[in-house]
Amino acid sequence: MTDETAITPENEAVVEPAADAPDPIEALRAEAADLRDRLLRTLAEMENLRRRTEKEVKDARDYAVSGFARDLLSVADNFDRALTAVPAELRESGVAGASALIEGVELTGRELLKTMEKHGVRKLSPKGERFDPNLHQAMFEIPDATIAAGTVVQVLQDGFAIGGRVLRPALVGVSKGGPKVAAEAPAEPGATVDRTV
Repeated sequence: MTDETAITPENEAVVEPAADAPDPIEALRAEAADLRDRLLRTLAEMENLRRRTEKEVKDARDYAVSGFARDLLSVADNFDRALTAVPAELRESGVAGASALIEGVELTGRELLKTMEKHGVRKLSPKGERFDPNLHQAMFEIPDATIAAGTVVQVLQDGFAIGGRVLRPALVGVSKGGPKVAAEAPAEPGATVDRTV
């Protein structure tokens, strides 16, 4: 090798990183942050899915008998109609066969209601209660100045509910013309304030 071709520190090309080249450490930090963000989002999504599935399973368990119960409501109504159709004279006459039949229909109707209650179906008999459009269906108004307006005075057909859902609203007659009922106080201050912006 000659002196001219020898590599000297002055001749050696110094390779410096380009100013616009990304820093590998920063690139790895950004990738780690992105992966951490995706992991947290996935975990949150899985937790939401778990909660939603639990709620759906609970609702399915609670309301599984809704269709069947709705079909049985007419049977319960027919028991009530059968008892209503019995003349008072026949009830009081004490005829052995008639009283046994009446008692059998009453017992069967009570047993049906008890079985439905065991499965979460409850009867709505709102006579004397304040009218609630979520539970009752007003069929007519009865003018009566002695009863507070909006009070259920007559029940034409009992309603039924399962859990928080109404299977059938109670068909009712509502009083009108009486003193106004004071509005119920909110559960907490500001509960009725619309806070949507």
